[in-house]
Amino acid sequence: MKKQKKLVAVVFFALSAVFCLSAVVPSDRQKSGNNNKQGLKDTIFTEDIGKYMISRAAEKMPMREKWLKIDSSLRTHIGERIVNGVYIGEDRLLDTGFSERKEFSEAAECINSFASGYNGTLYIAAVPSSSGVYGDILPEYLLGDTENQQITRLYDSLGSNIRKIDAYNILKMLKDNYIYYRNDTKWTSYGAYCVYRTVIQKLGFQPTAYDKYTIRHVADNFRGSLYARTLASDTMADLIDIYEYPDGAQVISCMTANENGHIHECSFYDMDKLSSGDMYKMYLGEEAPVIEIETNVNNERRLLVIKDSYANCFIPFLTQHFNRITVVSPEYMEGPLSENIDVSEYEQTLMLFGVENTDRPELFSCIAY
Repeated sequence: MKKQKKLVAVVFFALSAVFCLSAVVPSDRQKSGNNNKQGLKDTIFTEDIGKYMISRAAEKMPMREKWLKIDSSLRTHIGERIVNGVYIGEDRLLDTGFSERKEFSEAAECINSFASGYNGTLYIAAVPSSSGVYGDILPEYLLGDTENQQITRLYDSLGSNIRKIDAYNILKMLKDNYIYYRNDTKWTSYGAYCVYRTVIQKLGFQPTAYDKYTIRHVADNFRGSLYARTLASDTMADLIDIYEYPDGAQVISCMTANENGHIHECSFYDMDKLSSGDMYKMYLGEEAPVIEIETNVNNERRLLVIKDSYANCFIPFLTQHFNRITVVSPEYMEGPLSENIDVSEYEQTLMLFGVENTDRPELFSCIAY
């Protein structure tokens, strides 16, 4: 076994050397101009030279995907399980950057500002990534702040008038179930459903029982963001599910506005995305600043949801309880929220974000008063 590993290592580094030389040795075009030479010199001295050479080789290779697959396979054979910041586990891929300490002060300030000017009730659910729930399988040297600690730190910086929902412990207790994709950081529809049961009770409703739903597997070949960074194909592909309640409430319309402000119908489930490079966009289709969803629920209840992409597979569960749901994606919104939405029309607002995104102040700056 040791001899085999040594042989694999030799092959790996030999291939690396060949590809790296082809990337670093300048072509005739590169030889001309002092700026190119100086740029290369500066890059070498300011970045890790090994990472620089490998990345340059990958960029130049006409068969980049094949090289990345070879790279991932050879690394795992010699016991190196981290490729492009992704840990290649026995049955799942995990982002190794989850333990980096995140700065939430700007986001917390914006959320507190929104809450102070909002007359309704504000709820927030910070959702852990797959690394936050399955981080115990990572090597000890990678462990730092847990996502549970990060969520607690964020919640502690929010005002007492904001209702905080503990999604982390719900998911942690259910980690032996299929609650996260194996090839992406996000939760599955079942993971979203498990948190929905608690969220909807906080909002004043009884959750729809699991056995009321018909679960339709619309794809069994989903490879997410973590796979894209490694092309590690030994991990089983993921399922994408739609939860349907034939005897329950139905979506009547799903509307958004284009960049010119014209209102048009959008897809609640965009099945065309299942043949695209980002199959997860099947939920709610292309991201939009504002989506207006109307159901045949016989009440006048309206809910405002401020979210990132983690909420996309969560929104369908809410349609059983509200007549109207307005979905806001701050990162795609131009101008402040107050110029796009009249928040006084909503008695309840739910903010739902992946904790991996809550250190991005640009996601929250538009909601501040």
